[in-house]
Amino acid sequence: MSLKLRDLIRQVRACKTAAEERAVIAKESAMIRTAIREEQEHYRHRNVAKLLFMHMLGYPTHFGQLECMKLVASPHFPEKRIGYLGMMLLLSEQADVLMLATNSLKNDLNSDNKFIAGLALCAIGNLATADMSRDLAPEVDKHLGNSKPYLRKKACLAMARCLTKCSDMVEDFVDRVVSLLNDRSHGVLITVVQLMTRVLVMDGEYNNEANINGEGDYNDTDTDSPCRAAFLRLVPSLVKLLRNLLSMGYSPDHDVGGISDPFLQVQILTLLRLLGANNVKASEEMNDVLAQVATNTETSKNAGNAILYECVQTIMAVESDDGLRVLAVNILGRFLLNRDNNIRYVALNTLAKCIADGSSSHGSGDDDGGDGGGEDGSGANTAASALQRHRTTVVECLKDPDISIRQRALELIYHLVNQENVEALTAELLNYLVLCPREHRSDICTRVLRVVDKFSPDDRWRVDTLITMLTIAGRECSVNVQSSTVVYVTRSSEDLRAYSTHKLLKAIRDDDGGQRGLLNVGVWCIGEYGDLLLKPYSYQPSSSSGGENMSEAAETPVTVSFMELEPIAVVDIVEEVMARHTCPMEVKQRALTCFTKLRERFSGVADGETLEKLQSLVVKHEGSQSLELQLRSCEYGALINAIKGISVKRGEPSSAGGEEDIFGGGGSGVGGSESVSATVIAAAKEALARMPVVDVKLMQRKREERSGAMMEGDMMDPFDDAGGADAVSAAAPASAAAGGGGEPSLLDLDDIFGGGGVAVAPAKQNGISTMAASVQPAKAEPAVQSDVDLLSDIFSAPPAATPAPAAVGGFDLFSQPPAAQQHPAINSNDLFAPQPMAAPAPAVLSMSSSANAIDPFAAPVQQQQPQQQQQASSVIPATSNAASVGGPTPSEVTVQGFTHQGLTVEFKCSKPDAWNKQNSVLIAKFINTTDAPLYGLHLQVAVPKYITMEMKPPTSTTVPVTGGSSTKEVTQTISVTNTMLGNKNLMLKVKASFTSKGTKVEHMTTCSGFPTGQF
Repeated sequence: MSLKLRDLIRQVRACKTAAEERAVIAKESAMIRTAIREEQEHYRHRNVAKLLFMHMLGYPTHFGQLECMKLVASPHFPEKRIGYLGMMLLLSEQADVLMLATNSLKNDLNSDNKFIAGLALCAIGNLATADMSRDLAPEVDKHLGNSKPYLRKKACLAMARCLTKCSDMVEDFVDRVVSLLNDRSHGVLITVVQLMTRVLVMDGEYNNEANINGEGDYNDTDTDSPCRAAFLRLVPSLVKLLRNLLSMGYSPDHDVGGISDPFLQVQILTLLRLLGANNVKASEEMNDVLAQVATNTETSKNAGNAILYECVQTIMAVESDDGLRVLAVNILGRFLLNRDNNIRYVALNTLAKCIADGSSSHGSGDDDGGDGGGEDGSGANTAASALQRHRTTVVECLKDPDISIRQRALELIYHLVNQENVEALTAELLNYLVLCPREHRSDICTRVLRVVDKFSPDDRWRVDTLITMLTIAGRECSVNVQSSTVVYVTRSSEDLRAYSTHKLLKAIRDDDGGQRGLLNVGVWCIGEYGDLLLKPYSYQPSSSSGGENMSEAAETPVTVSFMELEPIAVVDIVEEVMARHTCPMEVKQRALTCFTKLRERFSGVADGETLEKLQSLVVKHEGSQSLELQLRSCEYGALINAIKGISVKRGEPSSAGGEEDIFGGGGSGVGGSESVSATVIAAAKEALARMPVVDVKLMQRKREERSGAMMEGDMMDPFDDAGGADAVSAAAPASAAAGGGGEPSLLDLDDIFGGGGVAVAPAKQNGISTMAASVQPAKAEPAVQSDVDLLSDIFSAPPAATPAPAAVGGFDLFSQPPAAQQHPAINSNDLFAPQPMAAPAPAVLSMSSSANAIDPFAAPVQQQQPQQQQQASSVIPATSNAASVGGPTPSEVTVQGFTHQGLTVEFKCSKPDAWNKQNSVLIAKFINTTDAPLYGLHLQVAVPKYITMEMKPPTSTTVPVTGGSSTKEVTQTISVTNTMLGNKNLMLKVKASFTSKGTKVEHMTTCSGFPTGQF
């Protein structure tokens, strides 16, 4: 025999551990299952009650669902009550057994016992599905006109569920809903208003969905649906009902905290908000009663605050007049003075939402208006201007201990900022920046930057604010904030640059080294404008600055002054920053640049010891473990020596017999030095001169041009017949025009170093980015440039004159090279460029064996023949006339595919048919150079339109480590047919994907190094 419910509760409460509780529940569940199998009817209601208790504890009770159905069908009210309760708790509308209850529900709805009919209506309101709603809606409709208020209010809630599930029945019950609004029972009125609210919400969702799909019948905003039109006629009745509630005296049945039926008032205000949205006539009818609710409601109790909050929501949503909106904002302002954090949070959230929505709707309209703090009378501006009077209260919320209150106040302050109060509110934001959690500082810095950029009264205040922000939150600020600060300093006047540099130097000196953003900006400005630190600086702010915050202090402004510094003092401060063990690597790199520029800035004013110290600080990182520091140290040391007129020998014997120096020339001395030309000295000084002023509009225009060119390149089919030559030839003049003209830009190295003779367009071959040069006329002979040494164009000597090319522009990747070109141009810096074939014999196309070809720091090798001058771009190799279609075909040729993250792919090319030169077989060989196998190998190949291809699956999708004792070679066979052999060369676009050490790797490249005329 199973336990009673009270005994089960007592046993569960007596359990010491969760295991004991699970054992008790499992034992009782087994006994309930036994009782269900044995059809023990007299214990059925007790078992369902115990299942409800188990369900509350979170244990499975699905085995008792049918028992609930049996209890619902029982003729006794106690069992029926337990059955309906179990059905509403243990079942969901997705349960299949729910359809069995439809007949029982219909029978109970027709019962003479109002409590049994009420149970059925409650079940329909909670669990009715679409099919049940259609079957039972007529029975529910009968109870809408029942004489008993108990059943009418339950029928309204059940009908709301039915109409939610079957929205197409809404129009059939509109008249019945309208007649119920005259009911005298407050319970019925609340449920009727809820039903009308639900119908309006569904009607709006249905119309919106229909309009999106193009099937709506009410696309015009002036045309309302039948439901909405019928409810709009009831607005005077709703207004009258709300006014009666306000003027009603004390009623013990409906009084809550001295307010007459606040629940019904809130529901009516919600319904009025839906009816008055985008309807001027309805809004005018409800304006008076809204003002009456806002002014006569008592705020000492929570019920009154709930009514006022709903009233404010309604005022902001309907087409109310300006005075009413000001009243709503004042109500929310009073909420901010409440001690209850929940009320303050609601007020802040509502204010921010109202101001933001009003500003966005005002900004999208055609009417003229001011900014967020104007007084021009439009709805959004009126709310914002009224909120300005509560600005002090909002700012005080930033000091609240509750983090949620502070975050809502911060969001609201962003909407309050305008030209008049930007200085005061920004000061409050900076004060909050000191106290806010570290994870929120980055977002606040970005928002302060936007505020400063939009509403800044002058450049000095803007720079001063940004430097203060970097001093407070330089560790968390983003790179955009640092870059913007640098741009503002560079675009300012010389006087403001001196002020900014002095202030940044003082901030760096007082900082403990943790503010990374401050160090980045400060070190850059010291290197750029270090000569301004050697002069004293003083500034006396005007009495008008400071706005409303300046009162008596405005009459006697404080003079800001900085003393001049010695060069060695400036150097020591930057050296101390760089010497800290916590100094980030990016700050060290900027400090190295700073030392190099200070060596040039102080060349005429500092003593020899300081200059030597600067040079030693630069060159001491030539052996650094950081490649970036090492590279910068070597290059900057060369720049300093070039300015001094010294050419440093590097001890590497050149091909000419002498030694080659870092400037690209040869010498006869050993380890010595000699003077350099005046051109090199001038170029080095220009490299260390001040950066040009950033033109933001020019940068944006060039960025748009670059993004547009990249999008064109992505959209162009690389395997189109006419895509190759046209794309490259069109890109080169465009790049030359963008780089050669216009104002200087920080993004263009040609503008900084005075170049511009050669326009370079990017190309790609075998996955290696190369540059296709398009030569155009220039004032001076362009120097031979290397794509690895960034300074070779500064220090290399002018080359001998070379014959002008026959054609200007790009090249066609698929066209046959001209027959007259016997010696193709060789790019020694392209590690993967294929070499020309000297004879039609088997050869392996791989990297050049020259040591200089793989040394990125070596000077360019002097070629022996003028026809093999080293170019700035890699050129596709061409063969002689002997390599034609009819010539002998090699038995097998190995072509390098690509190498990426330990996977190397080689193609062994052969001709299967001697009589058909167009057919070729490519065997892709996969080589694993890592220390672990590669899994999930998948190779995809695309070919141009003139080539047909057939791929077989790889021999294995796992590539073992190459070189092992039992390594099995992994290959994949590809058969291709070149239908335009002799006119077009074979070209593959390869995409490989694999998993290396748990990381998914994907790589895509183009393979075009196949011998011309053979494949």
